[in-house]
Amino acid sequence: MPMTRGGKVLTDELPDTIARSDSKARRTFAEAHDSAADEYGEGRRAHQTAYAALKHTHEKVGDHWEPKDDSGPSDAHAARSRGNEAPTHGGVDANASKKHLYDVAKRLDVPGRSSMTKDELVEAIEQASSSSGS
Repeated sequence: MPMTRGGKVLTDELPDTIARSDSKARRTFAEAHDSAADEYGEGRRAHQTAYAALKHTHEKVGDHWEPKDDSGPSDAHAARSRGNEAPTHGGVDANASKKHLYDVAKRLDVPGRSSMTKDELVEAIEQASSSSGS
């Protein structure tokens, strides 16, 4: 479990990308994970629930998670119930503006970003972020 009974986040038990993120991201993931583990048991479902909670407040940028300007679901998958068929984008905020996505792509040094559509930027950021860490 990523938290002690006293409420301290156990960073060494978090996924690497979350351990490299700010304290709010670590706490959001840890609290959601522990609550889900109490409800469903330790395992995949607890992790999926924790990531879903994190994606409402943070987006994956490279090898870490950063706070989003506006909270809410990051993509069509996160906006629907469990088991839906909508694609997920690995923590990239697909609902963000094209300008925001371009700025993230620029920070990640994504080649060809200036001529990409919004959907292409999402895919390129997702690919750049997935190659940056787990």
